[in-house]
Amino acid sequence: METSVAGLAIAAVLFLQFSVNSSCSATGSLPSRNTNIEYIKTTCYNTTLYPKLCYHTLAIYASTIETNPKLLASTALNVSLRNTYSTSRLMKRVSKPPVLEPRVAAAMLDCTEEVGDSVYELQRSMEEMGQADGSRFSKAMSDVETWVSAALTDDDTCLDGFAEEIMDKKVAAIIKRHVQRMARLTSNALALVNRFASTQASLP
Repeated sequence: METSVAGLAIAAVLFLQFSVNSSCSATGSLPSRNTNIEYIKTTCYNTTLYPKLCYHTLAIYASTIETNPKLLASTALNVSLRNTYSTSRLMKRVSKPPVLEPRVAAAMLDCTEEVGDSVYELQRSMEEMGQADGSRFSKAMSDVETWVSAALTDDDTCLDGFAEEIMDKKVAAIIKRHVQRMARLTSNALALVNRFASTQASLP
């Protein structure tokens, strides 16, 4: 399962990179690394709710993203998917009795199911992102937005399950921190997906 999730995400991004780079090769030299990084930073700060997290998690892929909005959005989805899958595995490990108290365990069970759904939805969004070309663009991007929005809803529902009165519990606090990061990465990915979809839709 771990291999298939990671493989799907990486393969999708590499496919998108190959497609875009092939079309760019005839138009001239690629932008410099500094230009690529500045593009990512500017876009993150102008588009997302968590720009610092966006920039720090995507800048390391500057040579892949270059200044391409599709690669930026797809890489953000890739990062979100891998983080969500990692969080899902963590939750499954720590949710087994007798590690947790009953109230925390109940919240963990619900949250684990929600995060599992989020993994699936982000996988589907990556698949659709790979189809977002030509006559299929509008339909594919609508599906991507739907899947990522569903994943974000699941992340938020998971967080809502942790009542304030149990947040002083050590394990619950650790899980909440991981889930918050997961939700913020998904939020950033959705913002970049929406930006890419609207930008391309406005082109003649």
